[in-house]
Amino acid sequence: MPQKIDYLKESPSQTAGPYVHIGLAPGAAGFDIYRRELGWDIAGPNAAGERIRVEGVVIDGMGAPIKDVMLEVWQANAQGHYAHPEGGGPVEDGFRGWGRVITDFNTGEWGFDTIKPGCTRGRNVGTQAPHLNLWIVARGINIGLNTRMYFSDEAEANAADPVLRLIEWENRRGTLIAQRSERDGKPVYRFDIKLQGEDETVFFDV
Repeated sequence: MPQKIDYLKESPSQTAGPYVHIGLAPGAAGFDIYRRELGWDIAGPNAAGERIRVEGVVIDGMGAPIKDVMLEVWQANAQGHYAHPEGGGPVEDGFRGWGRVITDFNTGEWGFDTIKPGCTRGRNVGTQAPHLNLWIVARGINIGLNTRMYFSDEAEANAADPVLRLIEWENRRGTLIAQRSERDGKPVYRFDIKLQGEDETVFFDV
């Protein structure tokens, strides 16, 4: 008589989980590992252009803020150049154009200070409106999500942006537009990211 074999069940799939902050933003998780925390200084002190504040919250399908999100941001400088050998031109000394922030563990709010980018030259797509590129990681997200943030006071450039024009419905384009206000005389752009449901933010397969 053949023996009965008990097979092991498949283990649950793993997501970013609770270790994302320890590995990628240890200082915020209470671990003093690096002499200088990675990814906080986006523009540097020598960058030209308008200094701005960007803030928001990441919202789940139930409408609740997610409190353990990490966001990475890439951007051009005010002249539309990236800090890369093929970034379109020179950048200021100290300009990295890349940063990493996490949400507040209590409120879910995130934010950072930078300079407003200029129009950029895209590969085979023409001139792109000023924007930030965002990558989002959190518990429950198996693969990082890519999106963009455009600026509400760049209506003319937004209307001609080749990426925004790929989005058929105008109300869907609106999910990528950050709204400008002022606080203590400084421009503040609000950009809430909705993962699911009504007014879900547009994400890109890149």
